[in-house]
Amino acid sequence: MTVQPDQLANLTLSLLSSVALLAIISLGLAVLFGMMGVINLAHGEFLMLGAFFTLTGVRHGLNLWVAMVLAALAVGVIGVVVERLLIQHLYGRMPATMLATWGLSLILVQVVVLIYGPASNGIPTPLGSIRIGDYSVSEYSLVLIGAAVLLLGLTYLVLTRTRYGTMARAAVMLPDMAAAVGVDVRRTNMLTFGFGSALAGAGGALLAPITAVVPSMGQTYVGRAFMTVVVGGPGVVAGTASAAGLLGGVNSLVSNLTTSVLGTAALLVVAIVILRFLPTGISGYWERKR
Repeated sequence: MTVQPDQLANLTLSLLSSVALLAIISLGLAVLFGMMGVINLAHGEFLMLGAFFTLTGVRHGLNLWVAMVLAALAVGVIGVVVERLLIQHLYGRMPATMLATWGLSLILVQVVVLIYGPASNGIPTPLGSIRIGDYSVSEYSLVLIGAAVLLLGLTYLVLTRTRYGTMARAAVMLPDMAAAVGVDVRRTNMLTFGFGSALAGAGGALLAPITAVVPSMGQTYVGRAFMTVVVGGPGVVAGTASAAGLLGGVNSLVSNLTTSVLGTAALLVVAIVILRFLPTGISGYWERKR
């Protein structure tokens, strides 16, 4: 079967959009898990908060893009509060952290239900569409691709090219030594948790125009986010990007050739196979090979 240029271009954009979506919803979780070893079971609810804060900003007359930025910052502030009140007492106690964040997820859902109600809300998808031959492609999908590149690049620069990034890695890997040379470990961990939360909020904000904004929306994405982070391994940026590229590519190709259900199933199968042979994830395998 001959593939026409416009069909190939449409498949390529669909693949890139799928990869970008996985990267966007997973990056905040990767920072918390890959750097801090915190399994945040409330990650889906942090995505949900980002979407609802964006919805609130738009309803109050803010420009959509401004509302998205403010939503990410607001979720980051909530992350700082959560770290101070809850997470800081649970470092090194993974089962307790998982239980506490699971309880937090239930509380956040109920709080949002009380404020907004259980009904579905929505934000019109901005921009328009472009035609590629016989196909019509949403311009917002290009925004998602650009946003994924921007967030990955920003995270890389913050964690590897700033003084804070050096302190953050030291505070996690060698907290006693970091404290001995003057690093405020408690404050650094607080900022790292807030940074990861802000990235999750940004992911939710970017999702708001393309999905129903409901209190339970986090459950739709949290499974794929965890799958991407685990397959990616400990490398925050490299692991997330490589896992999103592989899993998102498989999901998009199979979905376009068959159905979305089979695409999701193929993603799960590929993740299981990778973890069978690379139990520390893709970036963990790279580190062992060095």
